[in-house]
Amino acid sequence: QVQLVESGGALVQAGGSLRLSCVGSGLALRNYIVAWFRQGPGKEREFMAAANQWRSLSHYADSVKGRFTLSRDNAKNMVYLEMNSLKPEATAVYYCAANAAWSAVRDAGTYPCWGQGTHVTVSS
Repeated sequence: QVQLVESGGALVQAGGSLRLSCVGSGLALRNYIVAWFRQGPGKEREFMAAANQWRSLSHYADSVKGRFTLSRDNAKNMVYLEMNSLKPEATAVYYCAANAAWSAVRDAGTYPCWGQGTHVTVSS
């Protein structure tokens, strides 16, 4: 069974930091582009960050560039999202996803594989 499982979501104060984790089961993440998206209350799913299989390409949403960092540990089959200087508008469910096409990396609709999400709440 192919599965992605996120963890690390928590309640944090504005200005704080969190590290989210995502582990793959039934698929080797080293063969895929991996990405993080988030979906806030009443909002559409929003692209945050992505990195290709060889870590030679990465892409971040302008809203998080310089504050969020995606990293991957292919040996552990894991992906991480380090989030710093968190703002209340970052409150959302965060999802990791796997895809094979860099040309559509920001498009949630092109990702066939998703985790169940982890909740992040940033208090002001």
